[in-house]
Amino acid sequence: MTQTLPRPHTTQITEIVLPGLVEPSGLQIRQRTLIAPTAGQVLVQVEASGVSFAEQGMRRGRYPGQPKFPFVPGYDLVGTVREIGTGVDPTLIGTRVAVATKTGGWASHALVDAADLVAVPISVDPAEAETVIVNGITAWQMLYVSARAKPGQTILVHGANGGVGNVLVQLARHAGIRVIGTASPHHHAALRELGVQPLDYNASDLTAQVRRLAPGGVDAAFDHLGLESARRSFGLLARGGTLVAYGMAADLNEAGSMLPMFLKMVGQIIAWTVLPNGRRASFYDFWSGKTFSPKRFRQRQHEALRQVLDLLAQGVIRPYIAARFPLSEVRQAMELAESRTVMGKVVLIP
Repeated sequence: MTQTLPRPHTTQITEIVLPGLVEPSGLQIRQRTLIAPTAGQVLVQVEASGVSFAEQGMRRGRYPGQPKFPFVPGYDLVGTVREIGTGVDPTLIGTRVAVATKTGGWASHALVDAADLVAVPISVDPAEAETVIVNGITAWQMLYVSARAKPGQTILVHGANGGVGNVLVQLARHAGIRVIGTASPHHHAALRELGVQPLDYNASDLTAQVRRLAPGGVDAAFDHLGLESARRSFGLLARGGTLVAYGMAADLNEAGSMLPMFLKMVGQIIAWTVLPNGRRASFYDFWSGKTFSPKRFRQRQHEALRQVLDLLAQGVIRPYIAARFPLSEVRQAMELAESRTVMGKVVLIP
């Protein structure tokens, strides 16, 4: 007699699909059935996911390592564990967690590896926690690992009003580090409240303005704009200073693959580092080390995220949420994020 195996439990979910090279209006809302978590996995009911530079690049097919179309975007998420697979600690059920996903966050539910989860403090709102997952890990690691910044130093942060930028400047100010930050003038008042000395990033004499504020050069510069801006930032370093490049935002709307531009950037960074000029340069890659040493990668990422979440829970870091949108208004959310007129992060609330 043939035994009939029980069908796995399923969940009906809503998700946003990026079908190809489309405008924000081309993003699709889809309902589908998600199977139960398998060994080592959990099912998370998503409470918040962000719209970041990564999704803006993926929409244009210009983000390194993005999957083939179609796929569900969503670089990170916050949610509550609803189901677990075999081998997972059952006490996780009902726990609010944060996780960096790279894709898949723009959905009502997501299957993720339990090993990638970090618990979110009970007092922290899901959308507020969302603002410091990838942004917070990036800011913490760039400031303390890449630049090895110390109290009393002076740093230059480009895009100080952005998702990464505003977390970075708050961490720096909390540590007693002086911050010069570039941004559009309408963000300057908010940056001054954070203790930042703001400069207009479009000023024709920006380099001269930075030199007036830091005659001896800055101890570290954080630049997400691209090679041309990185060259200027490197020239503004003091002896012993560090440039941390972490993006190519200025090249987002260019045609063709970003790979040649990226390789050119890496080549320049290597040249700066090898030359005996008393300064260092690096390119920060959020996913560096995951393939070759996943356990160590998780330890580093989780430690940084816990530190930032604790500071958020204590009120040391202020979460900047530009706007909250339901999944059904993903087009408006993407358009606002791409306008670059807001401070902080645009968040999707499924």
